[in-house]
Amino acid sequence: MTIEQNPGAAHSAEETELLEILGDCHAVLRGHFQLSSGLHSPNYVQCALLLEDPQRAREIGARLAARLRTALGEEAIDSVLSPALGGVIIGHEVAAALGVPFRFAERKGESLEVRRGFSLREGERVVIVEDVITTGKSTRETIALAESQGALVVAVASIIDRTRRTSEEPAIFEVPFESLLHLALTVFPPDDCPLCAAIGPPEKPGSRPRP
Repeated sequence: MTIEQNPGAAHSAEETELLEILGDCHAVLRGHFQLSSGLHSPNYVQCALLLEDPQRAREIGARLAARLRTALGEEAIDSVLSPALGGVIIGHEVAAALGVPFRFAERKGESLEVRRGFSLREGERVVIVEDVITTGKSTRETIALAESQGALVVAVASIIDRTRRTSEEPAIFEVPFESLLHLALTVFPPDDCPLCAAIGPPEKPGSRPRP
């Protein structure tokens, strides 16, 4: 599998294994894509393909849950909250592995809401789980939503971390951030994207509505 990464990117044995799994299920796409963040990229990671096999989704969820247990130690986790649509499957599997309730937030217009009878109680210790995090925008929205209902967000987790930070740089959230794979893939701002000139308009495979 060929992916375009920033120079210096390196992976652990566990990350290399997950890369191979992503390759086997054809989950890393090549072309010209607009990410949910608005950035453009020659690669798109379609985690829906990774998670379409229930047993594989269960194993990935268990791995991420184990990371969270290690990161938080004796701290309690009361529930998992994920933004729809991308975080729903992995969020559910992480919650199952942790033995806690799972809820998801969905968009109504431009805002995220907890609907369908879901609610968060005052002081509830919540973990936000996503499939892929690039800029953290939707994650921060989900954190703000949980906190607006009185919950305490204790960690963030995702299968793939696409943030453009090095291993020496701090995480982009104020709580522990765990992921199974860091992919420093090439991205371009939409107003300075060479792919637009070479290929044309980008595909928009993500679930968030974009103009």
